[in-house]
Amino acid sequence: MRWTVLLFLAFAMFCSYIFMDILSPIKDLMQSTRGWDSTAFGTMQGSETFLNVFVFFLIFAGIILDKMGVRFTAVLSGVVMLVGAVINWYAVTTAFAGSDLETWFNNNLNYIPVFDELGISPFYRGMPASAKLSAVGFMIFGCGVEMAGITVSRGIVKWFKGREMALAMGSEMALARLGVATCMIFSPVFAKLGGVIDVSRSVAFGVVLLMIALIMFIVYFFMDKKLDAQTGEAEEKDDPFKISDLGTILKSSGFWLVALLCVLYYSAILPFQKYAVNMLQCNLTFTEVSPDSFWATNTVTIIQYCIMLVVAAAAFASNFSKSKNLKSGLLMLAVVALVVFCYMGYMRQSAETVFAVFPLLAVGITPILGNYVDHKGKAASMLVMGSVLLILCHLTFAFVLPGFKGNPVGGIIVAYLTILVLGASFSLVPASLWPSVPKLVDAKIIGSAYALIFWIQNIGLWLFPLLIGKVLDRTNPQLVSDLKNGVITPEEAATAYDYTAPLVMLACLGGAALILGFVLKIVDKKKGYGLEEPNIKE
Repeated sequence: MRWTVLLFLAFAMFCSYIFMDILSPIKDLMQSTRGWDSTAFGTMQGSETFLNVFVFFLIFAGIILDKMGVRFTAVLSGVVMLVGAVINWYAVTTAFAGSDLETWFNNNLNYIPVFDELGISPFYRGMPASAKLSAVGFMIFGCGVEMAGITVSRGIVKWFKGREMALAMGSEMALARLGVATCMIFSPVFAKLGGVIDVSRSVAFGVVLLMIALIMFIVYFFMDKKLDAQTGEAEEKDDPFKISDLGTILKSSGFWLVALLCVLYYSAILPFQKYAVNMLQCNLTFTEVSPDSFWATNTVTIIQYCIMLVVAAAAFASNFSKSKNLKSGLLMLAVVALVVFCYMGYMRQSAETVFAVFPLLAVGITPILGNYVDHKGKAASMLVMGSVLLILCHLTFAFVLPGFKGNPVGGIIVAYLTILVLGASFSLVPASLWPSVPKLVDAKIIGSAYALIFWIQNIGLWLFPLLIGKVLDRTNPQLVSDLKNGVITPEEAATAYDYTAPLVMLACLGGAALILGFVLKIVDKKKGYGLEEPNIKE
């Protein structure tokens, strides 16, 4: 029953992950059809976390979670995500273009007192109206998705504490991350459906999935209630929230180290996901596939997605197989299917399908890592290992991949290998970092603890998409000038950026995470948090 409940939570998060990056694979189309440059795109993507960070919505979400319980907060998060998604969808439709609302957004929100002075405004003068309204929708969606994140984490702690908690958290996140691949594969397909480009179709696809996510949370509500009745446990509505509870959390040095590691990890990867497709378009040599070719059909998209599911299912299931022969067979199937998946991505000559491989290795190894942490420990050591991989991957993208420009085969191979390793490194976070939080704080305030960590994380997720966009424009001044003066088209500009500086910046985040990882190991040994100890006491 517990694992069934986990499956519903994972599927809901899978849908939310799709919408989170729904515009990332079609950044070039947003530039050509809606006039969004890198700054507009980065500002819009960064707005996802604005309310969470500067209006402290995540702190309130943690209080709601601790006071109202997991079930209520899960359904509430689903509703908030859906509302934000619908606004985001309307912003990129033709109905918005030319409307009175577009005129209002063009004439307003060009100056936000205090926020503009501090340089943290989610809007700016000259920002396209569609990007402004899209940012508003993304802010609301961001409140819901982060509320869902802390709620799911709290729910897993509720039912897996003292059991396979790291395995459960790792499995949930690994399955949810398939949403990234789904987004990368299908978002461009819906945008280009029928040969007519309409980016609103991609967003509508995400809206429909968030409706399904809300249904999943409602189903979870009743399943969790039934599970409570079977076990005799009451729904966890903890003691009334007190400000002193926050003080208790903030006094923990272990909490701060874990929170800072979290923000560094997520800031080095999630903002990168929003630009990864465009980065590949700028650094790899793609040959346009003929519209009459088999590889240009939507049939190939569906086949490739099915193969991706085979890779994920076989790799994931191999971790739970007790038969050595069956385990070997599943692993062999996963490897063969992965090779076929990559080959099809190469034949399609599409950056979106290349980056879609991102979560596949993670799906296979996250349960291994989670199971290891549950039975053997070493969570802090895994965070150090993840930091090293993070640094190597971003430096490879920055300095090695551009050297293969013009080499269609070599570049694709380097890209695939680096993306797979980056996804694998990211799998260390749910397997080792999140299960460590219950060891640092009292059970009754764990919802608030997760909310505080997510709030700190959201500062990075707000800042770095914006920074990447600004750094791209600042380090490509000639490109920006040529685009503004009409020397080159938006389509030409979209594939000509030099991403070296943003990638080095992200690698530096990995370096900071590496240092903090070593400090965490020292503090854990000194204060006895038990981060290196197993979750299950055998």
